[in-house]
Amino acid sequence: MSVVTVTKDNFEKEVIQSSVPVLIDFWAGWCGPCRMLSPVIEEIAEEVSDKKICKINVDEQPELARQFGVMSIPTLVVMKGGEIMKKSLGVQPKGSVLSMLKV
Repeated sequence: MSVVTVTKDNFEKEVIQSSVPVLIDFWAGWCGPCRMLSPVIEEIAEEVSDKKICKINVDEQPELARQFGVMSIPTLVVMKGGEIMKKSLGVQPKGSVLSMLKV
C-alpha cells in the first residue's frame, strides 16, 4: 500500500475512522532528519498491508501538528480506534518503527 497524505480535510476519514492501526509521520520538506526517515516510511508502507501509513506535512497542516502537540519533527504517532497508542520523536530505525506498529 502507498503512503496516504493526510490533511485536515481527510483526517477524520483516513485516521479516526480507520479500521486498522495508523502510523502518522509528521514531517516537513526542509527537515533533514525527516528526509532520512522518509525512505523507511515508504518501505514500511510497501511491506505492511494490515496497517495504514500516513504523512502529515506540519508546514501545510499546522492545526493537526498543534492537535498532536508536535514540537519537533520527525514525530511518529500510532493511532488505533481514534486513540494515540504510541509516539516517538526523531529518526527511528526500521525495526523500531515496525515495533511501534505492534498494537
